[in-house]
Amino acid sequence: MNISMASIGTSNLGVLPEAMRFPHQELSLVMIKKFNLARKQFFRQNLTFSCNRKTGITRAIAPKATKATGPTLSSVPLANYVPVYVMLPLDVISVDNVFRDQDKCEKQFKELREAGVDGIMVDIWWGIVEGNGPGLYDWFAYRSLFQLVQKTGLKIQAIMSFHQCGGNIGDDVFIPLPKWVLAIGENNPDIFYTNQSGTRNKECLSLAVDNQPLFEGRTAVQIYTDYMRSFRENMSDFLEAGSIMDIEVGLGPAGELRYPSYTQSQGWKFPGIGEFQCYDKYMNTDFKEAATKEGHSEWDLPDDAGTYNDVPFETGFFGPNGTYLTEKGKFFLTWYSSQLLLHGDQILDEANKVFLGCKVKLSAKVAGIHWWYKDASHAAELTAGYYNLDNRDGYRPIARMLSRHYGTFNFTCLEMRNSEHPAYAKSGPQELVQQVLSVGWKENIDVAGENALSRYDGYAYNQILLNARPNGINKNGAPKLKMAGMTYLRLSEKLLRIKNFKTFKTFVKKMHADLDYYPEYEKPAPLCRSKEEISMDKLLEATQRTKPFPWDEQTDARIGGILAEYWDRLLNKFFLSN
Repeated sequence: MNISMASIGTSNLGVLPEAMRFPHQELSLVMIKKFNLARKQFFRQNLTFSCNRKTGITRAIAPKATKATGPTLSSVPLANYVPVYVMLPLDVISVDNVFRDQDKCEKQFKELREAGVDGIMVDIWWGIVEGNGPGLYDWFAYRSLFQLVQKTGLKIQAIMSFHQCGGNIGDDVFIPLPKWVLAIGENNPDIFYTNQSGTRNKECLSLAVDNQPLFEGRTAVQIYTDYMRSFRENMSDFLEAGSIMDIEVGLGPAGELRYPSYTQSQGWKFPGIGEFQCYDKYMNTDFKEAATKEGHSEWDLPDDAGTYNDVPFETGFFGPNGTYLTEKGKFFLTWYSSQLLLHGDQILDEANKVFLGCKVKLSAKVAGIHWWYKDASHAAELTAGYYNLDNRDGYRPIARMLSRHYGTFNFTCLEMRNSEHPAYAKSGPQELVQQVLSVGWKENIDVAGENALSRYDGYAYNQILLNARPNGINKNGAPKLKMAGMTYLRLSEKLLRIKNFKTFKTFVKKMHADLDYYPEYEKPAPLCRSKEEISMDKLLEATQRTKPFPWDEQTDARIGGILAEYWDRLLNKFFLSN
């Protein structure tokens, strides 16, 4: 249960039922008693008492709280500044390609700008823009949106969203792939990712058809390339004006470089291990060819990896001494994860050609699959295509691949802490984020990130602030480690509520290291041509595990004082136990 923990300065008991997602009348007496008991224990442990001898009155004295400011920052170098973007609603452009609620959006954009936000991120849905037929692009609604964003002084991060909207956590909108693509899938369902039981996932095209001319003579990669080229041609004025700062290239479900291994619409529930998605005829053929070349024509795709909601020890593949530890299992996992690397590398190479010379950055997003991270098998990561084990790094090869294209490594779950998840899920979001950001920095590329779930509390914001500058602010120069940017998920009426937005504005200020908003901070250089291709052997050399960079225990730009931190922890513990 992921709950938004309000800070001491922005909450009261009246909002607790809302945070717990049930109405006031359903808040049982038992839970109220539990909360009161926890509150009493908190005050006993954290308050001291003083008795006035004259009056006999005893007063409680709270721990000394620190102010909501970090070090004295009047002379902090600009190099400590971390830009903040806000993700727009999934349907800011409707499924029928209309930019509705423009007046409302303008008002909200102005509020973001006044809060110091640097820009917005928005999905550019393939199913909307090329929905009327192959090669028939309609950018009018998106141009209207970009004009409004530009007018309000915000920058733009544009996502080339080659996936369906709907079926994932937080999706409350449905935007399918283009109808003409789905029609091709009716006759040839193997263009979609497929699990062992034969269930097709229509969220995006399988990477197995990247180079198959199945789409009226075009391959999937050619489709993606044509789409990006049309975007550049039709948005050239925004690119030349410097309004578009970043092109995030969609590489799979939810725009992430992964397989759709944990799809809610197919019955997955947290913390299920998910399922491998390689049983379409194209991937099966590719695997058999690879196995035969290796001298094992008898090897087949796994048949003992369980189903979506299994746990590792229930399966033959992920259990103790499981298949994943055998020669056959290691070969399969290397092949499965390498297909993702090749897929990402090829599409990013095409994106680099399309946007060559533009003053933008390219980026790719990787999912924060934190459940079962502390299990020896890392099962949920493996089914998603991240061959990451305690003695094998599944993320550094991705970072090395991105380095060829001057790409930014965008990661999720920056707000999460281990304590926010049930022990049986063996989650490790804090260690996972530390590992992934570290390998990006070790490969000398920019690292950016997002929160996985919407949060409005100082407890979550402080974790993001720690990850943004793991060793704090450097008053004498650039910090040792610093994220290139952070995108907050997402713009909503709830975010803009007075109390929530007040806390958010403080968060933005802290991300900026208490410096004033600086619109000229990000000025990307013209994009250079991708470097020489990196061999798979060279990419796989990066799988050798190294120690991550050290993290401070807490951010030096914390929102709220010690008492607020105690209060957030108390509420966090209370909610998780119920």
